[in-house]
Amino acid sequence: MLDWKSLQSELDTINEQLTDAALDQKKRIELQKKAARLSEVLSFHNKVDEVEKALAEAESQRDKEEGELKALYDEEITELKARLVERTKELEDFLYPADECNNRSVFLEIRSGAGGQEAGLFAADLFRMYSAYALTRGWEVSLVDSHTTDLGGYREVIAYIKGRDVYKYLKFESGVHRVQRVPKTETAGRIHTSTVTVAILPEVDDVDVTINPNDLRIDTYRAGGAGGQHVNKTDSAIRITHIPTGLVVTCQDERSQTKNKSKAMKVLQARLFEQEKVRREAEERVNRKQQIGSGDRSEKIRTYNYPQNRVTDHRIDVTLKKLDIVMEGVLDDLLLPLIDWELKERKAKGMLL
Repeated sequence: MLDWKSLQSELDTINEQLTDAALDQKKRIELQKKAARLSEVLSFHNKVDEVEKALAEAESQRDKEEGELKALYDEEITELKARLVERTKELEDFLYPADECNNRSVFLEIRSGAGGQEAGLFAADLFRMYSAYALTRGWEVSLVDSHTTDLGGYREVIAYIKGRDVYKYLKFESGVHRVQRVPKTETAGRIHTSTVTVAILPEVDDVDVTINPNDLRIDTYRAGGAGGQHVNKTDSAIRITHIPTGLVVTCQDERSQTKNKSKAMKVLQARLFEQEKVRREAEERVNRKQQIGSGDRSEKIRTYNYPQNRVTDHRIDVTLKKLDIVMEGVLDDLLLPLIDWELKERKAKGMLL
């Protein structure tokens, strides 16, 4: 628990030091940054404090009233409690800074793993699940690239999900998703286990990742699949190879070669950014053991058991007996506990003061 009086006293001391004309420039800049940080955190705290005092006053007054006045105080108390949660979250986000990518849009990549055609069908199920969840959040989903199977599943599907805080809610979906069910192709009624790999990549800007054009090999080819004669007769599909890393990105969803190239470059930037992020996090884990999945694509994070209508997240030990509802895109009971865990981890790392 922070000692707010001590922090205010520290800020007053720093402000007094800053009035000293003999203070050297380096020390002055250091103290100014410290003062700005303390001033901001105290401002957030004061907002929380104001709401807490107003709430205490309203609760005190309500206990003295009856009838309509008491009901009015009940309404005010409900509003103040909601405001207190909001102000407290603002303070915590400032003290324990969240992932800088949280508010970004993402590229969703889903690939079938072990299980053949059944894995491809489940990849399609997951894509529908995430698309439905995006709709409830008011996000936009657009296809970047896909490769289908004979039975209507996906060997691979890449989509762009545009909206606010998409990465915040979906970033922990990266990893291996395991499904246990009787496949449509199974005549004996036996339960099979298949896997699908999901990757969530935050959209990045040119300033986040700089790519040397000389490091790229760009090929065009004739797109296949849906799209009619125009798609099949025009070399509009794009394949970009990043030579230093060997990363390959393709895009054929748009009829315009220019638009496909732009989308493919965005995906490549996101993958390069993720590569560097994973490298940094791996170094951090050497010094500090994590208690939850790292988001590594090789890590099994969740099991979907159809016969028991059960879904289990193995990282936070959450099991829900409503798989049918989850597959319709109702994901908050799985995602919000992960967001809460992240806040605890941020707190464990300590405050930035």
